[in-house]
Amino acid sequence: MVDLSPLRGVRVDPAARTVRVAGGATWAEVDRETQVFGLATPSGYVSTTGVGGFTLGGGYGALRRKYGMTCDNLRSADVVTAAGELVTASATEHADLFWALRGGGGNFGVVTSFEFACYPVGPEVFLCAPMYPLEQGAAVLRAWRDFMAQAPEELSSNAVLWSVPAVPAFPAELHGRPVVILAMLHPSDLAAGERLTQPMRHLGAPLLDLSGPLPYVAAQAAFDPFFPYGTRRYYWKGIDLLSLDDAVIDQLVAAAEARPTPSTLIPVWHFGGAMSRVAPDATAFWRRHVPFMASFDAVWDDPADDEQGIGWARESWAALRAHSDGGQYVNFPGLGEDGEAQVRAAYGGNYERLVAVKTTYDPDNLFRINLNITPASPAEPAAAG
Repeated sequence: MVDLSPLRGVRVDPAARTVRVAGGATWAEVDRETQVFGLATPSGYVSTTGVGGFTLGGGYGALRRKYGMTCDNLRSADVVTAAGELVTASATEHADLFWALRGGGGNFGVVTSFEFACYPVGPEVFLCAPMYPLEQGAAVLRAWRDFMAQAPEELSSNAVLWSVPAVPAFPAELHGRPVVILAMLHPSDLAAGERLTQPMRHLGAPLLDLSGPLPYVAAQAAFDPFFPYGTRRYYWKGIDLLSLDDAVIDQLVAAAEARPTPSTLIPVWHFGGAMSRVAPDATAFWRRHVPFMASFDAVWDDPADDEQGIGWARESWAALRAHSDGGQYVNFPGLGEDGEAQVRAAYGGNYERLVAVKTTYDPDNLFRINLNITPASPAEPAAAG
């Protein structure tokens, strides 16, 4: 393992609207520095997430429909190759490697720094976050689906089937209550955000409504307490959905009702907008046509419950297979148990080009502890010791 965590520097160029990020930084560190200048780059929903793996896998976040995915906003990267060379990959230098880094995962080298484009965001944003009882889940999801079909690109949204966390911020009588949360973020105009999201806050009477203006850095860190690093057990597996029709919604609600723990959740991701206008072969990230993704995020504490948590996620995933073309997001891969079929499904028509880049930069498959793109003629890995 190569530990990049000591490399944490973040440097903003407010005139150029770019940020240079060291390979071990987290999104919390990036958000803190860019927001000093009223800027942000598309990033993830849990701010303790590392920048590197998130970016290399593609990067879905709360700005995706307005400003694209994280990999779409990568401008250059410093990379140590398998041969030990330090190269800069960009649109004009090592362009084939730069193409592969934008979604191709950790197959091609060790990225020691990233340069991203930034945009005016914040310092306050409008967050829409009503919580409805899961008993109303099917109706709420249908209303959300229809609303997002006409929503402006400023709104990126997830519907989250979960339970009210047992924390002091929420009323004790609601702790553990199964809910559907409609999470939407408007990155600029607070009044417009409140006006646009109003219909989603009045689908009956929400149990709680956390909607309102708040600092962008707070919105980015809102989920952090529920996914502490290194203290819980996780198995997350996503599946691309070709639609969110009523049959899919009913299956999602049934899966939510069968969750093995209250901390287990099902985020349903809505796509479109800027991220979908990028040509599928413009970056390694192929799956631009997908309108939705569901992720079965099992979260538990006791190792004795491993089989139950993993089994629920795999069974729920398999039940939706008929509503998908098989594509998966490489940052939510389960345990990578589907092997080469999973990799090929993720990269579609870009797979053979990725093999060619892998063969050029890592012909012996040194970087193989991942969702592996195998080089065309790999040498046998050197024996340990």
